[in-house]
Amino acid sequence: MGIQPPNIVRLIVKAGLATLVANEVRGLVLAGPVLYGMYEAGGSAMAAWLAFCSLAGIAISVIGPLFVARKFKLV
Repeated sequence: MGIQPPNIVRLIVKAGLATLVANEVRGLVLAGPVLYGMYEAGGSAMAAWLAFCSLAGIAISVIGPLFVARKFKLV
């Protein structure tokens, strides 16, 4: 096996991941009016592109650090 990190490190990493997810949700809420305006101006193709970019950005910024934390066995 490997060396297990202390419990405080695990707690800090979990708190950081929770903060990251909360920040992404906050960013999506704040960007809502801008995304809606772009949707109204661009039609359905723009709506599909915005949905893809929003979901992909959230997924990358949440799943990426989670993957790294699991790689180092911190979560």
